[in-house]
Amino acid sequence: MSDLSNLPELSSEYSLSQEQIKQFQEKGHLKLTGVASQEEVAVYRELIGEKVKELNYHDKPVEERDTYGKAFIQISNIWEKSAEIQRFVFARRFAKIAADLLGVDGVRIYHDQALFKEPGGGITPWHQDQIYWPVDTDNFVTMWMPLVPVSQDVGSMNFASGSHKYGYISKLAISDESQKTLGQYIEAKGLEVENYGALEAGDATWHYGWTLHSAPGNPTSTMREVMTIIYYADDAKVLEPDSNARKSDLKRWLPELSPGDLAASKLNPIVYKKGM
Repeated sequence: MSDLSNLPELSSEYSLSQEQIKQFQEKGHLKLTGVASQEEVAVYRELIGEKVKELNYHDKPVEERDTYGKAFIQISNIWEKSAEIQRFVFARRFAKIAADLLGVDGVRIYHDQALFKEPGGGITPWHQDQIYWPVDTDNFVTMWMPLVPVSQDVGSMNFASGSHKYGYISKLAISDESQKTLGQYIEAKGLEVENYGALEAGDATWHYGWTLHSAPGNPTSTMREVMTIIYYADDAKVLEPDSNARKSDLKRWLPELSPGDLAASKLNPIVYKKGM
């Protein structure tokens, strides 16, 4: 049995202004500073880093992988494998921010992802996260938090402001083709592309599930260590999957559920509810 008593609780509240909430809902993305303190992040960084190293599935050097493989080491739902990391992923502080940004009373976890971009790692091509998710709501948000300082050379993600308002744009998965085609779409629509640049450990960006985004490569000699958590409105229902990607996600992230069911499997607990 793990002793969690020495771990930061991450339960205190982070206050958002109405201006920040409005910016998020208009642009589809937002940067928040100091969502977790340096001390809090340092504790969880060690735990997450050890688990990523243990579960890393890559067996080829970066330069020998395809575009997706070059983008990052991607480990999902680490909380299932570690009670300590579960405390980070289920943190009330983060979940309340998600609910406030979405303007809903409660949120559930979809899944987490550690996204570690190695030295020499390639770009993450333009894409929409929500093409993978068989859940019937636009109220999805992802928290993207670096566990180490991210320099200007690496930067945060690129966001196409306002792109979330177009909903489902393309079924293209993360690939060279999505980079080209969605890049052309952004240009044709005249959407502004924004990047928040350097971030400190514990800062976080937030984006809607439909927001088009990409990420630069990593030209530095240090690992870009990022933890992400995906949240959605707690009253959402399961969609009939219309692609192999969504069929796969239904099976993995919403086990034993069927279209029309409340999207509330054992893997999707409510992590914040107003009044809780």
